[in-house]
Amino acid sequence: MESAHQRAETLRALLARYDYEYYVLDAPSVPDAEYDRLFRELDALERAEPALASPDSPTRRVGGAPSGAFAQVRHPVPMLSLSNAFDDDEVLAVARRVRERLVEDGLAQIELRYCAELKYDGVAVSLRYERGAFVRGATRGDGATGEDVTANLRTVRAIPLRLRGVEPEVLEVRGEVLMFRRDFERLNERQRAAGEKEFVNPRNAAAGSLRQLDPALTAARPLRFFAYGVGAAAATALPATHSGLLDWLAGAGLPVGPERTVANGPQELLAFYRRMQARRAQLAYDIDGVVYKVDRRDWHDAIGFVARAPRFAIAHKFPAEEALTELLDIEIQVGRTGKLTPVARLRPVFVGGVTVASATLHNEDEIARKGLLIGDTVVVRRAGDVIPEIVRALPERRGEPPPRRAFAMPSACPVCGSAVAREDGEADWRCVGGLYCAAQRKQALLHFAQRRAMDIDGLGEKLVDQLVDEGLVRTPADLYRLDVATLAALERMGGKSAANLVEAIGRSKRASFARFLFALGIRHVGEEVARVLAQRYRDPESLMAEDWDALAASKAALQKENAQRRARGEAPRPVPLEGIGPEIVASLRRFFGEPHNREVLAALRAAGIEWVRDDEPAGAALAGRTFVVTGTLPTMSREQAHELIRRHGGDVAGSVSRRTDFVVAGEAAGSKLERARELGVAVIDESALIGLAQGGGPARDTRTEKES
Repeated sequence: MESAHQRAETLRALLARYDYEYYVLDAPSVPDAEYDRLFRELDALERAEPALASPDSPTRRVGGAPSGAFAQVRHPVPMLSLSNAFDDDEVLAVARRVRERLVEDGLAQIELRYCAELKYDGVAVSLRYERGAFVRGATRGDGATGEDVTANLRTVRAIPLRLRGVEPEVLEVRGEVLMFRRDFERLNERQRAAGEKEFVNPRNAAAGSLRQLDPALTAARPLRFFAYGVGAAAATALPATHSGLLDWLAGAGLPVGPERTVANGPQELLAFYRRMQARRAQLAYDIDGVVYKVDRRDWHDAIGFVARAPRFAIAHKFPAEEALTELLDIEIQVGRTGKLTPVARLRPVFVGGVTVASATLHNEDEIARKGLLIGDTVVVRRAGDVIPEIVRALPERRGEPPPRRAFAMPSACPVCGSAVAREDGEADWRCVGGLYCAAQRKQALLHFAQRRAMDIDGLGEKLVDQLVDEGLVRTPADLYRLDVATLAALERMGGKSAANLVEAIGRSKRASFARFLFALGIRHVGEEVARVLAQRYRDPESLMAEDWDALAASKAALQKENAQRRARGEAPRPVPLEGIGPEIVASLRRFFGEPHNREVLAALRAAGIEWVRDDEPAGAALAGRTFVVTGTLPTMSREQAHELIRRHGGDVAGSVSRRTDFVVAGEAAGSKLERARELGVAVIDESALIGLAQGGGPARDTRTEKES
C-alpha cells in the first residue's frame, strides 16, 4: 500500500482529473460511485491526519472548473454538494450527530423533523430572478463559480420566465435540469436515424444539451427542471421550513418534484427510502437516491457545514444492480505507483446503464476470497453510480464449457521485469523498480521534480507526458541530459521556456540529501523519514552498503533492552533510526537491492548531483514550540517556512489546536487563522518568524495588532 501522504496525493490528482472530465468535458471516465469511493477515502485520510490536508484538495471544493466556452458567474451563496450515505447505519449515525449538535446548542426542544425528497440524476443549476423575472442561469461549476447558460436555460419550457404571484427583489432558485426516460429514448432514436453518436444515459444527454453553444440546439432537446431549494434571497419572507419552501416554490410557478414527505425521525426517513427504491423503475426520470434535510431552516446554520457539504442534509444512495456474464481472463495492470492490480476481462454485458467489459479485482486475496476461476459465470454489479465489480462466481455452472483455470500472480513485473514484493499484512503486490519501470515512469518523474523534492520548476504533467511519450526521458537521470535545443523542439515549448527549464534542472543538482531521498519515491519514505535517514547516511552508496537485516536485528535487540532498562528505572540507550519501523526497513532493502534502481542511482551520480548539507540543524531557537503556517508568505514558500522552523528546532503541525504556540499567517489565510483567534493562539508574520529563529525573543502578534 502507498503511504498516507502518497495516497492522499494520488487521490487528489485522480479526483481533479475526474472533476475535469465530468464537469468540463461532460465525458466522465469513471462511474459516480468510484468518484464517491475515492473522495470518501481521501476525506478519511485528511481527517485522520490533518497534516495531509491541502488547500487545493477536492474535499475543499465542490465540482469542477467551468468551461472557457461560457462566461463565468460567481454564486452569491455557494452551491454545495451533499455528503453520501450508503446504508441505514450511516443514516442513523448522521441523524444522531444532528440531534446531539442541536441539544448542545439548546435548540432541539421540540421534535426534530426532516424533509425527504428525491435525488435527481441530472445537472445542478441556479436560476436568478429579480423582481420576479428570470435574468440569469448558471451551472454549479466548482460550487463558487459556474457557467452562464442563461440563453440555454431560457429554452427549457419547464422554467418560468416570470414567477407567479411573487416579485422578490432577488431570488436564486436551486434545482436540477434532467431528461425524462421516454424523451431520452426518442432523442437517441433521432441520433441513430441521423447517424450521430448516441447518449449514454439521460444525465449525460441533459448535461450535453445544457452546454450547447447554440441555444437552438438546446431548445430542440426535451429538458425538464425540478426546483429543490434557494440560494440568495432579498426583500422576501420565505417559509420557516424546507417542506414549506418547496410548497412556496411550487406556488410561484416552479416545478417541484411531487415525491417528497415530512418525516418524524430517521425510521420514517428509511421508510421513505424503501418506498422510493421500490418505485424507482416506475418513475418517469432517473434518480440515484433520496435526500434528507432538517426541515427547520433556521436550524441549518446551527447544525453547520463541513468543508464542502452541509451537515443538516445528506444523500442516501441506492444500491447497485446486477447481471450475469463470463469471466474471460484476468490480466495485470501496473499502476503509476507500482501496484499490481488484477483486472477481470468480461464478456460485455449491459448493466446499470452501461456496457461493462472489465472490472477491478483489487488484489490476489480478493480473487481467492471470491473463489474465482477464469471461465466462470459471474455476477457483475453496477448501478448508474457504482464501479463495476464481480460479486461472486456461480460454481454450479462449472460443469459447462469452457474449461476453468486458476489465476496466479506473476513473479516479476509484467512491464519492466523487476522483482515484485508483497509486504507482511498487506494485500497488494508491487513492482520495486520505481525509478526504472515504464508504468511508473511519469509518476516517478513528477514526484522527483516536485517542489518539496528536487524542485525543478517548470517540469509539469504535460511536459512530462511529452518527454516520456517522445522517448526522451526514461528515468530521472535522463533529465540531466536534456538541452535547450531538444526541449525547444517540443510542442508549446519556446526557447525561453526551454532555457529556464534547463537552468532549473541544473540548479537541482545541488540538493540536500534528505530532499534527494524523498525525490526517489521509495515506498514509505516521506519527507520526515527522509530527514531521519539523511542524518545517518551521507549518500546512496552508504544506503546500498547497509546490512538491513543486521540493522533490523540490532534495532529489535536495543528496543527489547530498553524496555528492560525502563522497567529498572534506567535511561534507555539510543536506537539507530528511531521511529523507522520494519516496514520502512524492508522497503529500503528492496529498493536499494533492485539492480534497475541501482543503475539509475549511478546515472544520477554521473550526472553531477551532489549533496548540500542544508538540512543540518541551524540552532535551537525554536525548540519546544509548535507552529502552523497558513496563507501565502511574502518571500518564502510554505515548505521553506517549514524547513526553517525544523532547522531551528521547532515542530510543524498541520492544524491549529491548544498545543499550537504560533500561527504564521500570510495573505489569504483562512480557517486556520480563524481557529487561532478562537483559541487565543499567537499570530505572527514571516518577518516575526525569522526574528524568532534568529533568537530575537518573543514575537509580536502582528496580525492581531493590525486588526485591533
